[in-house]
Order: sequence, then C-alpha cells, then structure tokens
Amino acid sequence: MADSGNKKLSNSADKPVQERLVDAAEELFCEHGFDETTVRDLAAAARCNVAAVNYYFGGKEKLYVEVWRRRLVLMRKARLTSIETVMSASDGKARLEDLLRASANAFVEPVVHPSKTRQFTRLMARELIDPHLPEDVFAKELIQPTMAALGEALIKTCPGLDRSKVVLVILSFIGQLMHMVHIKTWFEEVAQERMELPKLDLAEVVDHVVEFSAAGIRAYAKPNGQPEG
Repeated sequence: MADSGNKKLSNSADKPVQERLVDAAEELFCEHGFDETTVRDLAAAARCNVAAVNYYFGGKEKLYVEVWRRRLVLMRKARLTSIETVMSASDGKARLEDLLRASANAFVEPVVHPSKTRQFTRLMARELIDPHLPEDVFAKELIQPTMAALGEALIKTCPGLDRSKVVLVILSFIGQLMHMVHIKTWFEEVAQERMELPKLDLAEVVDHVVEFSAAGIRAYAKPNGQPEG
C-alpha cells in the first residue's frame, strides 16, 4: 500500500474529480508502481470517494490506461502539429531538412523541458519492467498516426523515395534520436561522475541527425541507392 498521506500531490480542489484522479494516479503509479498503489490510495490523494475510481473509470486498471492515454495524446498532437506546420507553411514545397528538424524537435522536446516529463519517464520505465498496458495502446494512440503522417510528408519532400521503404526510413530516423537522447542522459547522469565524456548539446545532436538522415534518405531514393555524382 502506497503512503499517500504525507505526499503533497499536484491536485487542485477546483479540478473535476476525473482530472484529480488521473493526476493522482500518475504520481502514485510513478512513485510506487501499479501493484503497490491501491484504490484507497488513489481516492485519498484525489480527495474523493473510493467509489469514484470505479464510477468514472471502471477500476484501477482502466485508470492506469487513462493516465497513459492522456500523455500519449499530448505527444501525438505535438508530433502531428510539427509535421502539419512545416507542410502547410511551404505551399507544398517543404524541404526534407525542415520536415526532419521539426519532427526531431517535437520528439526531443521532453528532454529540453525535463521537469514536464520526468515523472512520465519514470512511469514509462516501470511499464517496461512490469507491463500493465494493453498491447495496442501505444500503436493506436501514438505510433500509427504519427508514422502515417510522417510517411506521407516524406514522400512529398523526397518524391524519389520508394513508398515501400518509408517505414524503414522512419524507424532509422527515430532510432537515431532515441539513441542520442539515451546517450546524452547517460553521459550527464551516470558516466560524467566516473569518467571524462563529451557533453552533448541537444541542438547540435538534432542538427547532426537531421543532416545525416536527409543525406541518407536522398541517396536511398536514387536508383540502386546511388547518390547523384
């Protein structure tokens, strides 16, 4: 059972009960994990009746899903907006680099403002170790819609790109960003105290991934993968 009595949670009394429950759930699930957080803990932290968890969400399991869904919706909106902004501002003539940079910035924004997402990052780590989400939540809420939008935008900004290769291109691009973000975090939080390692500037990291990926995508789009000579 989580000790929520002495924990000051970010819940305002003027928020609706549903929102207070989701706020409290995110903090408690992050701090104590799914199994160690009880319905009574959730209700106490949200300052509501125990029955409210079942009334509004149908149980702790569905409340957990709602915590994730709220975060994933925000991430999806940010990524889709970044793509739409670039494509609409260029009268259909967006540069590949502009598209990739906008997408990269939307992806790494949580690292630029860690205070906004550190709690969710911890929750994600718990989910990876001890999963409780339905398998299709990530795919439906984030992966499918963002990959579809980015794929269509890539075809428009790089017309020679084979549509059948778009998924691999996106996975390669996102994979670079994920690796760079993880390495940057590890350098700063773990390894920097034990050994001398370079400090990574996130803006420079994004520029590198964008330029590297744009060059690779254009070369990949040529017949037989050969760049123009």
